[in-house]
Amino acid sequence: MSLRFAPLVPTARAAALLAIAAPVALVIGAARPEAWIAAPLVGLAVFVLVFCDALLAGRLERFRVTVPGDVEVGAEAVIAVEAALRGGRASRIEVALGCDPRLAEGGRGQFPLRRDGEEWRGNLPFRPSRRGTGKVSRTWLRWTGPLGLGARQLAGDLDEEVRVWPNVAAVRSPALQVFLKDAQFGVLARRIRGEGTQFESLAEYEPGMDRRRIDWKSSARHVHLYAKEYEVERNNQIVFAFDCGQSMCEPVDGVPRLDRAVSAALATGYVALKGGDRVALFGFAAHPEVSTPFIAASRDFHRLQRAAAGLEYRSEEPNFTLALATLAARLQRRSLIVVFSEFADPTSAQLMIESIGRLVSRHLVLFVAIADEELEGISSAAPDDMEALSMAVSADLLLRQRALVLRELRQMGVEVIEAPYAAIGTRLIDAYLAIKRSGAIG
Repeated sequence: MSLRFAPLVPTARAAALLAIAAPVALVIGAARPEAWIAAPLVGLAVFVLVFCDALLAGRLERFRVTVPGDVEVGAEAVIAVEAALRGGRASRIEVALGCDPRLAEGGRGQFPLRRDGEEWRGNLPFRPSRRGTGKVSRTWLRWTGPLGLGARQLAGDLDEEVRVWPNVAAVRSPALQVFLKDAQFGVLARRIRGEGTQFESLAEYEPGMDRRRIDWKSSARHVHLYAKEYEVERNNQIVFAFDCGQSMCEPVDGVPRLDRAVSAALATGYVALKGGDRVALFGFAAHPEVSTPFIAASRDFHRLQRAAAGLEYRSEEPNFTLALATLAARLQRRSLIVVFSEFADPTSAQLMIESIGRLVSRHLVLFVAIADEELEGISSAAPDDMEALSMAVSADLLLRQRALVLRELRQMGVEVIEAPYAAIGTRLIDAYLAIKRSGAIG
């Protein structure tokens, strides 16, 4: 990091003092014309105080900015700053950082440092709003003298980068880890083994079991009722298809819909890999952009996360016809296709419906949409004036159109999930497990 020295500067307190002293000096000069020299002397005295106070602030001995190399989108992180002064008594130190807007709103963060023994330390909390590489490019350091009238200032260039990755906090959560452990070794494993499609073994019939699973031949041979147990099929193909178009780039609680979808997909993909299925990602906008091979082992999960990081934000309408036709041509066997998308008008929605309809005959399709809580809030708001009433009517019309599109998808045989962003991941995992238990993919 290279620092450049800036001239000594007055503070806001010095400007206020000068603003107060100037009228007093003018009044003295007006009352006693022979004392006109008081005005410039007062101004000079203030400038001398500013200069001396800035010198008493001391010299910078050490300055360090620690930037995290990797952060997940939407997760809080901090940039740490340390400074040490020599030969002075600074009363306050402030730091400003210039960075990529995806790291801090407006591309700038400002914060004070606190004294910690002989050093000064401080942190700038930030929450990345988008994936990609964000740079911290410039820093300003300003420390004030003991009177608070003068300050010294340094400006310098930084060459630090923050890589913003998809958020996989749900994968690391203790709740999901406990769930996966139970799914593999506990009660849930026995449930799945009893509800699948691949024959596993015979077990004594117990009240509550499905009578259709009774093996009458074996029961007659052993003079005892036996029922067939099945194991859920493994090695199913799961494809997460992401619409990277304009509507999916709109923020939901500060994070784009696309990133909310990616987080839910990666959590579900991790569960699928642990369950023995194969997972791939597919991203598209005006044309297909990301297409990964199928990943079959949970140890390769990082490859899915890296591929998801390459999904770009596009300010264009998606071409569902081209994208889903390309995806269908790539798949050689029946698969579960999870489509994450959003639609803004009936025309684009109709094109989407037609493209998804071509997949339903051969594949199992699951459509995921994040509920528009802002639109729902406008629709349900009290109409206090004509403007609010007009907005509520328009919002209600859009919600009705949205409901019609989702209903049409369901009538085609597409399973639809619509929920607030905080619940999308859980709902998607539940839907995947229900489909897996039913054996509908194979």
